[in-house]
Amino acid sequence: MSEVDSASAHTNAYTNGSADPVANGRSAAGPNGSLPSGGAVRKKLMGYVGFANLPNQVHRKSVRKGFQFTAMVVGESGLGKSTLINTLFATELYPEKEPLPPSAERPSTVAIESISADIDENGVRLRLTVVDTPGFGDFVNNDNSWKPILENIEARFDAYLEQENRVNRQKLVDNRVHACLYFIQPTGHALKQIDIEFMRRLHTKVNLIPVIAKADTLTDDEIVAFKQRVLKDIDHHNIQIFQAPIYDNEDEETIAENEEIASKIPFAVVGSNQEVKTADGRSVRGRAYPWGVIEVDNEDHCDFVKLRQMLVRTYMEELREHTNAVLYENYRSEKLLGMGVTQDTSVFKEINPAAKAAEERGLHEAKLAKMEAEMKMVFQQKVQEKEAKLKQSEEELYARHREMKEALEKQRLELEEKKRRLESGRPLTPEKNTKKKGFLRT
Repeated sequence: MSEVDSASAHTNAYTNGSADPVANGRSAAGPNGSLPSGGAVRKKLMGYVGFANLPNQVHRKSVRKGFQFTAMVVGESGLGKSTLINTLFATELYPEKEPLPPSAERPSTVAIESISADIDENGVRLRLTVVDTPGFGDFVNNDNSWKPILENIEARFDAYLEQENRVNRQKLVDNRVHACLYFIQPTGHALKQIDIEFMRRLHTKVNLIPVIAKADTLTDDEIVAFKQRVLKDIDHHNIQIFQAPIYDNEDEETIAENEEIASKIPFAVVGSNQEVKTADGRSVRGRAYPWGVIEVDNEDHCDFVKLRQMLVRTYMEELREHTNAVLYENYRSEKLLGMGVTQDTSVFKEINPAAKAAEERGLHEAKLAKMEAEMKMVFQQKVQEKEAKLKQSEEELYARHREMKEALEKQRLELEEKKRRLESGRPLTPEKNTKKKGFLRT
């Protein structure tokens, strides 16, 4: 069936007596004639239009443009990071490393190395960039060994933000880290402090995917117990690892497959690009031991297939989308707010006149209420000041009244004393004994 026939058959499901009450020429209005919350009216199609072919257009555009994906691998030396990357993408991205001689000088800090390759599979081009972190966890003192890695991730965010702010943004190069494979030593006990500190510092900046390296050194029971302990440590420290999204319209088979992938986290993997012979004569990628062969692509032997399915075949686009829509947006918002840039919510906002009028009325009423409250406050303040002045004047009058009353009482007592003296024949003032010298007394 051609694309046009397929789309026409899909359209006829609505034109030929569809059971959908909206499709039969009726709008999606409610009983009272109101529109649904989205304000859209669904109409039936009278014939083939062609927008059902949009996914094919997006597919052709994506294939023509190609894809970019950046993965970071972090872990101590000797855990097979390079080997696993070569195994995942079936190409020799990393050549075989030669061990350093004992006299060679070891680096004193964590290095950041990037390697890129263009991979083509069935006409689909992928620009793959792998960021390696040699030296992580290899020192006696590993304090702050996560800092160079965090700074590199943030520098990639800053570079993308700078491209977005350019006048010409036609060619945006996405070098942001879309996934971080963190390799855990197969100790069989618990996460080490450096593991917890690294994931706690970076889980908000990158999609973390924990991987148990060299799982062939553990038994099946040890792997199950170790996975449970790792997940408990991650949950206890509130570390967010990448979880595959669940969509409502997925079929049961896809949901079961997604649940199976999620149940394998953290992935216990074995990496190898070498072809070995099994006991039954098959040639497989794996590792040969005296007791048998570990097959990389055998789900009964390790979780490599599920890791590849999650990282490449099923959720690569989800990893890119989550990096862009969540992790990068959070960093971008925090960065711009720190620079003093604020968002004007009225820009490019669809305005409903009735809602706008109601909003303006509410703002006006709030403004009036605020003015009324301020006027009441000013009035009360002036009343209080006037009452205080009146009270002060009243106290001053009372004090003056007391002083005048006391003065009048004193004058009254003095007058009464003079009156008694006059009535008794005594002089008002006491006589003075004066003797005249030089005269005779008669």
